[in-house]
Amino acid sequence: MVKNARPRPAPQNTSSAPIGTGSNNTAEPSWPLTTWQGWHRFATTDPPAPPRPEDPPRSLEERLAYHSAFVTIRTPAISQLATQVRTLMVLGRHQQTTARPSLIVTGPAAAGKTTALLHVGRACHLAHARKNPAPPGSAHGAAPVAYVLVPPGATAKTLVTEFARYLGIPVATRMTQTQITDAVCHTYTQAGVQLVLIDEIHRLNPRTTTGAQAADLLKDLTERLPATFVYAGINVTDTPLFTGTRGAQLAGRATLITCGPLPARHGTRQPFRDVITDIENALDLTHHRPGTLPRHAPYLHQRTAGRIGSLTRLIRQAAITAIHDGTERITKTTLDAVRGS
Repeated sequence: MVKNARPRPAPQNTSSAPIGTGSNNTAEPSWPLTTWQGWHRFATTDPPAPPRPEDPPRSLEERLAYHSAFVTIRTPAISQLATQVRTLMVLGRHQQTTARPSLIVTGPAAAGKTTALLHVGRACHLAHARKNPAPPGSAHGAAPVAYVLVPPGATAKTLVTEFARYLGIPVATRMTQTQITDAVCHTYTQAGVQLVLIDEIHRLNPRTTTGAQAADLLKDLTERLPATFVYAGINVTDTPLFTGTRGAQLAGRATLITCGPLPARHGTRQPFRDVITDIENALDLTHHRPGTLPRHAPYLHQRTAGRIGSLTRLIRQAAITAIHDGTERITKTTLDAVRGS
């Protein structure tokens, strides 16, 4: 299949490779993560790595790009999610009669939910590729992971259309929701999707007619697809999505993982300070003094409310500022000058 070939309708597609992917296994930078091309590019591109003593110095532009992307700091939530996903995928592998168990990642904004979701999804993708290399003559064999964003004001049809868009399944205006759903279930099964990541799940409101239909669609998909579903959203346990009759059905099958603020202290440990140390060790600044940021842990905890997303954004912005102004170090003054984090 050439890269720009018109994709065939899903029901006739018998290849185990995802629809719409190119034979040269590349993707344009404009492809979003919510498409197979974008996801495959993300999962197979080496993530940013911190500088090593034996490496030659990076250029200014390289260091700016590095701090813009930055490394993923492994948090307790990421470790817990990775363990639970592995367990539930094994648990649901041979389950046929009922929906497979799922996971819900909840927490406040900027707490690292999406980062955790993407980190675990990438690990699953790469593990599958190692165990199941593409057959000879094929650039890739299967699409083990799907990543879907719930659109604002989602209806059942717009939501299932997002599932279709991920694998490039053609959707005509005249197609009904049932027809699109059938095409999605067929193609996802043929493509070997094992893990479905659904982000921004808090956008669904089952108390409305359209929201209830969208929630019913998810229930239907979990019963028809041989995959483990992981939902992520802002404080979803406080929303209508997991209350009431429909919510109870969804929540009853799910394991809850809270991606909350990191505490300043937990017994004798200092989790937040430990994360700050990890972030500092990953910086690429020529004059930064190790130990500076951990000393400001109380200030940083108060400023970010312990949220990992806010913390990493603040320090990354400060690092980019330090490169631009030539100081090459982060101080309390540098952090104070950063607004919006």
